[in-house]
Amino acid sequence: MPEVQAPGWYRASSDPTVGAALSAIHDSPQHPWTIATLAEQSNVSRATLARRFTGLLGEPPLTYLTSWRLCLAADLLEQSDSTVESVALEVGYSSGYSLSTAFYREYGIRPSRYRRASADA
Repeated sequence: MPEVQAPGWYRASSDPTVGAALSAIHDSPQHPWTIATLAEQSNVSRATLARRFTGLLGEPPLTYLTSWRLCLAADLLEQSDSTVESVALEVGYSSGYSLSTAFYREYGIRPSRYRRASADA
C-alpha cells in the first residue's frame, strides 16, 4: 500500500517564512497580494521568500496564489448559486471576466460551463 503524504502546502506551512505567506494567502485570498506584501508578512526579502517558497512548493508564491484562487472559485461555483462576478470578487479577481479568463486558461472551460457540468454530474 503506497504511503499517503500531506499536500505540499500543508508541509510547507510549518516553515516560519513560507508558513506566514501561506497563512496570509489562505486567510485572505481576495487581498491584492504581491511578492512584496507577502514578503512583508513573512518578515523577509522578496528574493528570500520567492526562493524558499519555490523550493518547498515547487512554484512561486504568485503562481500558488492564482491556483489557490481558482480552486476556491471552482468550489464556490459547485457549492453556491453566486454569480460568476460575485465569485470573482470573493476570491480576488477584479471582475467576472478576469476570473473567466484565468479559469479557462487553467481548466480549459468557462466558469459557467464548469458550474453546469458539476450540476449535471
